[in-house]
Amino acid sequence: MIVITLTNVPKSLKGDLTKWYQEIQTNVYVGNVSARIRDQLWHRIMENIGHGEATMVYNSNNELGYQFRTTRKDREVVNFDGLPLMRHLNIANGSVNHGFSDAAKFHRAKLMTRTRTRASSRQSVAKPAMVALDLETTGLDLVKDDIISIGAVKRVPGQPEDLFDSLIKAERAIPENITALTGLTAEMLATQGISLSAGLQELREFVGSLPIIGYNLRFDEMFLTSGFRTINQPELTNRLIDLLPVMKKADKFLDNYRLQTVLAKFNIVNQEPHHALADAKATFALADKLIENRVLKI
Repeated sequence: MIVITLTNVPKSLKGDLTKWYQEIQTNVYVGNVSARIRDQLWHRIMENIGHGEATMVYNSNNELGYQFRTTRKDREVVNFDGLPLMRHLNIANGSVNHGFSDAAKFHRAKLMTRTRTRASSRQSVAKPAMVALDLETTGLDLVKDDIISIGAVKRVPGQPEDLFDSLIKAERAIPENITALTGLTAEMLATQGISLSAGLQELREFVGSLPIIGYNLRFDEMFLTSGFRTINQPELTNRLIDLLPVMKKADKFLDNYRLQTVLAKFNIVNQEPHHALADAKATFALADKLIENRVLKI
């Protein structure tokens, strides 16, 4: 039997533990796994615990019949004549002590080496030519809804980054929830917008033959394809790279995969969510982070 208690740890770690243990009470997990799996899960806890704390109690061949580990700063595991005891510290340690075994120390050293290696390798990663794209629409239905805004960011090595930002006149009324979400009104589109035909032609010229990246790009691709068909023009044939499945494969423990959640993981700030150009800029920054981490190759 193994019991693990957690305090102030990321939700993703809790979700990971539920694959192996039952949460019988908030932040209290009970299970029965082999010693090898137990140690691997403890290492995983240490790797993903953040600023939280964890304590694990498990069966052991000693007089008490159990052993424990902890990362608490106000406690210390001591050995007294072969018996494990938890000693209260009058002065808490300055930092969380993740693990006490030689394996744990080796694990931490391995992580530090990996971090230094990644940091040095990022400096040599070339930034490729690409276009980050985002659309705003009046809704999710290809038949009933229209494109109302197109934003894009382009990079060609050796040239300044270029921006594309166009409002598109809508043939249908703008739903109130879309105005609340995007800040776009029917009046803005009527006075500042251009026709769908002009907007898509300008976008084609802007992207050229460069690869196009986006987040949940399948949605944008469907509306673009529908838009080009509406104006009787061939659809784009550029290489399309969706960062959503890339993130799902790279990090299986995020609470969710909404763009804002993923941006927060990489400390990317998007000042105007649901604004096409702002979202395109944020997606562009995310792509660069994934390229630096060698998760994405363009």
